[in-house]
Amino acid sequence: MPIKLYRPTTSARRHTSVLKREGLSKGPRPKGLVFGKKKAAGRNNLGRITVRHQGGGAKKIIRQVDFLMEKYDQPARIETLEYDPNRNANIALVCYPDGERRYVLAPVDLKVGQTIISSQKKVKVALGNRMRLADIPTGTLVYNVELEPGKGAKFIRSAGGAATLMVVEGNFAQLKLSSSEIRLVPKDCQASIGQVSNPDYRNIRWGKAGRIRHLGIRPTVRGKAMNPVDHPHGGGEGKNPIGLVHPKTPWGKPALGVKTRKNNRYNHLIIQRRKINK
Repeated sequence: MPIKLYRPTTSARRHTSVLKREGLSKGPRPKGLVFGKKKAAGRNNLGRITVRHQGGGAKKIIRQVDFLMEKYDQPARIETLEYDPNRNANIALVCYPDGERRYVLAPVDLKVGQTIISSQKKVKVALGNRMRLADIPTGTLVYNVELEPGKGAKFIRSAGGAATLMVVEGNFAQLKLSSSEIRLVPKDCQASIGQVSNPDYRNIRWGKAGRIRHLGIRPTVRGKAMNPVDHPHGGGEGKNPIGLVHPKTPWGKPALGVKTRKNNRYNHLIIQRRKINK
């Protein structure tokens, strides 16, 4: 979607840009696919902050997105393309031959009236179609990829995301992610053809702090600006250093440079780590 720039009528407008939602439907949402979202961030019933940096924000309605797409060999027609406030990508409402409707992630250039299909066997390599990685030609862009067969898509789901299928060898397929990471995924895992919609999301200029508050993100205060009772870095007069050999979290645990990855189930499947520009 194109980016809209405002006239610099105020200092905030001068640096603000938004996405034009051209072609997205604003009609009523189907019942059974939407439900209210309860707030679980910020303060609890005692007034204590239990989740930092979150709170407020505009009210949102959850759209139940189908990441499994297990209705195989049934062509689904795209009825509408819609905005989803809970993710940065757009979603599509599809209708199956039996009349059932579901929300799915929409790829780039998907049009209303097109047909997509999900299958456990090889089907036409077309935009939005879903099949096993073993049945997809090498060099194809894929998104909405499973990590375990039959468990539903777990990664490559954000706006503009895509991975390149490098090769299929043995029981695994090699995927090159947009972060330059190369990893192995079981070849029986399913993936959709194309690139996730709304790639211009990364070019938005939020312009002012208020737009971030509407997203439910509260300010982040530096530890050294706090009192000693509130943070290990706190205290002192003026711009004092933290007074520690290594930085700590508010709860006294090491921070910055310490590995925090706990789920090691898939570490052995990573062939090449992402390259970090310093």
